[in-house]
Amino acid sequence: MSGASNGPLAGFRVVDASAVISGPLATMMLADQGADVIKVEAPGVGDPTRLLGATRGGITSLYLNCNRGKRAIVVNLRHELGRGVLSRLIQTADVFVQNFRPGVAERMGFGYEAVRELAPEIVYVSISGFGESGPLARSKVYDNVVQALSGMPAAQADPETGRPELVRNLVVDKATAYTVAQAVTAALLARERGAGGQHVRVSMLDVALAFFWPDGMMNHTLLAPDALRIPPIGTIYRVYRAADGYITLAGLTDEEWAGVCRAIEREDLIEDPRFASAFARLSNMNALREVLAETLATRPVADWCERLAAHDVAHAPVLDFEEVHAHPQVQASEALLEREHPSAGPLREARPAARFSATPAPGGPPAPQPGEHTDAVLAELGYGGEEIRRLREAGAVA
Repeated sequence: MSGASNGPLAGFRVVDASAVISGPLATMMLADQGADVIKVEAPGVGDPTRLLGATRGGITSLYLNCNRGKRAIVVNLRHELGRGVLSRLIQTADVFVQNFRPGVAERMGFGYEAVRELAPEIVYVSISGFGESGPLARSKVYDNVVQALSGMPAAQADPETGRPELVRNLVVDKATAYTVAQAVTAALLARERGAGGQHVRVSMLDVALAFFWPDGMMNHTLLAPDALRIPPIGTIYRVYRAADGYITLAGLTDEEWAGVCRAIEREDLIEDPRFASAFARLSNMNALREVLAETLATRPVADWCERLAAHDVAHAPVLDFEEVHAHPQVQASEALLEREHPSAGPLREARPAARFSATPAPGGPPAPQPGEHTDAVLAELGYGGEEIRRLREAGAVA
């Protein structure tokens, strides 16, 4: 069995036919919480993330970070016998997850209606870029494409030139994964309460808009022409250069702003009409940034952190990659795990973020190699040794 056996999802089986980030990260979260997740890959490369990231021992860091706690089998869905294997596996499952382009799963014989015939109570998850209808429904998609359509690059625009910039992180893929994981647990809860199985559809564009909207689209929420509009709250957050590094801070409320002013020894700014209220500060953001930039450049980061902490101001040094895992708070919270992978060697990874008191879920074993569990899973499905040998010889499994 995969997953953390004592977690809150122990006893549920998930068949993961997805690839890259949006599906695999979601199913890894389910494995972290105890589900038995079986990753189904095609012969050859399999999941493309097996080729992306730092590499050692035939496995990559990106694959490791999205596939912990799973068992892996290789099934050739172009082969009739391979499709038979997946059909038998689905009959044992509670959840089926796929992120093919709309229409592909149906052509393969594993659309929702076909899978429901095999497992009437199944929770079937379709992840797509743009949903199942509309002009882009069958278009190829990556994270940057959805970001571009969501408004995120406009929020990241360079304040000097206005040039939009992408978030340099696969934020939409990962937000989609979190949405999928939450939706799966909600659908399983509904099933436990008598709703039966159902089809859960999640599009990356829907996720991006829902994720970005609360603050990023504040000025596109109230539609009355006389609504008072101000810059989004996120525009107040900036990275400032200190004498020896970088720092960020926040003073949203008037009380917090007063703390900032005292910490930087500029109490005159408390009553400055340009900054005397949250609305005024947002409306005069360029002037505020100039004042803070000029002042914060005069002292080292550690000095500012001490002063800001003394006045209860939210702040942090801006860490580089090497500094993150060594930060005292990261270490104190045990947010990162270090252990050995059988082929990749020593690795460091983020532990599951949710911590359960009654059903601990520390995360499962490191991510598997392709087909590492093919024989074991086939045996669980009732295939005998001779049958497995014939399936391998036929190229139906590997």
